[in-house]
Amino acid sequence: MFSRGLLCLGSAAVASGKVYFSETFGDGWEGRWTTSKWKESEGTAGKWVSTAGKWFSDEAEDKGIQTSEDSKFFGISAGFDSFSNEGKELIVQYQAKYEKDVECGGGYLKLGPKMDDATAFGDPTVYNIMFGPDKCGYTKRTHLIFNYKGKHVLKKSDLSYKQEGEGTSNLYRLVVKPDNTVRVEIDEEKIYEGSLAEDWELLKPKEIGDPDDKKPSDWVDEAMMDDPEDKKPDDWVEEKRMVDPEASKPDDWDDEEDGEWEAPMKDNAAYKGEWSVKRISNPGYKGVWEAKKIANPEYEDDNEVYKFADFGFIGFDLWQVKGGTIFDNIIITDDKSEADDFAKKWKALSEVEKSKKKEEDDSKKEEAAKSSEADADDDDDDDDNEEDKEDM
Repeated sequence: MFSRGLLCLGSAAVASGKVYFSETFGDGWEGRWTTSKWKESEGTAGKWVSTAGKWFSDEAEDKGIQTSEDSKFFGISAGFDSFSNEGKELIVQYQAKYEKDVECGGGYLKLGPKMDDATAFGDPTVYNIMFGPDKCGYTKRTHLIFNYKGKHVLKKSDLSYKQEGEGTSNLYRLVVKPDNTVRVEIDEEKIYEGSLAEDWELLKPKEIGDPDDKKPSDWVDEAMMDDPEDKKPDDWVEEKRMVDPEASKPDDWDDEEDGEWEAPMKDNAAYKGEWSVKRISNPGYKGVWEAKKIANPEYEDDNEVYKFADFGFIGFDLWQVKGGTIFDNIIITDDKSEADDFAKKWKALSEVEKSKKKEEDDSKKEEAAKSSEADADDDDDDDDNEEDKEDM
């Protein structure tokens, strides 16, 4: 295991250039990170604090940085020596712990090229990759967004959301490979592995519909049709209401004073509903018409969609309805063994957190059971009192 002091170096000084950045938020972390002033003038900038949270193994060792307020924007970033991931794996890993349900907000990080002014870091800041959990109400996902030629591209289908247990840490790992594939792990479990080119719309399609191809005028694309032989029965009754034939004008009705008398309406017992013609398969149906495919003149192949020329910062740019998220043990490397060593820190802490959570859950169940028994005893006492009153 590395010592905490060594791991706090936010640079490429560790592991012979294999680790580009690492942070465990020990002493002096404030000097390595820059708090954003992007939302300061609006009064919506949240405060970051150092804490290990409610459950920890070693309070000093397990401290991270926490979003400490509700309904705020949180921005903070750290710079490091610029590098490119050309020709090598890029591994990004970090811990996130929600001390309470965020309700609506993110726990993701951003990596991008070197910034000129870290105090301006925020939503407008250019980034290469955004990765981590995001939730708002029932909409939940693990974000993975890549910047390709200036456009931020979301994955075609959402990655699973795993940030559910309050008070317990989750470990996020992203691996971007030179073969243009991506692997995502949460808590050391693979949740996705696949192709950048296939699962993100980074490249324009190889083929497009021919704009000069037109649908034939006799093309039939209605799969169903009205049955021409189906006719409405002669005795079909569509009138829902009818004049009451048994009603008669009252003897004292005065047309001059009361107006012209009209018989009241009543439900029609013979009513069968609105008639509609039967639908049958259309014998002339040819299917959904599509223009013939031609080569897309705008298509450009790229066998290096994984590659970014410059990584120079990492940061958290978040909005949270409920704060309390703790981030810790960040590493950017091209060496899996380095990331695995950091994962050991999460695993040791996770075991403690899960144990503490079980103790708390068991205690709550015990208290609930006692409360239920007390309520039952009160009900029995009330019944006894009622019986005593009846005997008196």
